[in-house]
Amino acid sequence: MPPSAKNSKVDAWLRQTREWPEETKRLRAILLRCGLTEEWKWNKTCYSLEGRNVALIMGFKASCALAFCQGSLLQDPQGILGRPGENSQATRWIKFTSAGEIAAKAPLLEAYVREAIAAEKAGLKVKFKKPGDLKLPEELQRRMRELPALKAAFAGLTPGRQRAYVLFISGAKQAATREARIEKHLRRILAGRGLND
Repeated sequence: MPPSAKNSKVDAWLRQTREWPEETKRLRAILLRCGLTEEWKWNKTCYSLEGRNVALIMGFKASCALAFCQGSLLQDPQGILGRPGENSQATRWIKFTSAGEIAAKAPLLEAYVREAIAAEKAGLKVKFKKPGDLKLPEELQRRMRELPALKAAFAGLTPGRQRAYVLFISGAKQAATREARIEKHLRRILAGRGLND
């Protein structure tokens, strides 16, 4: 696969950023060498294959990361892929704190990128948990029994929106907090809106 061209929006961002510029340049070189299309999405450098997102470069305060959109499909023989969060089903990332660390791992990183590309070409898909696989918090179940319109509205939400609410509500340790979260977002759910809409 021939190397891809650089995206002018990414070039412009790199000229002015202080957010891991050298690390981004090194990761960028690997991704472009693998023939991915460079795009600027969600204020991040994104790399795709035939319109399907494969990887992103992400900067944080203490590190930067190469994130694979369907990283859970990768074999990870070196055990270097991490989950962005405990509930991440597809995305996996490798974090870095220096350009030297990226340079030392460049051949390995390229192998991971090529495996991600092969998974995309093969049409492999992550098997996501269905909303029914998620356990609804007892407080939400009780409120749905009390208010059938809530149950109907919740069932009408997209699977992603349902999951976001379940994780948000379940994330509270105390029953009173879970109940408060339900009440706070009750109107949003009844209106068919997601947690972050």
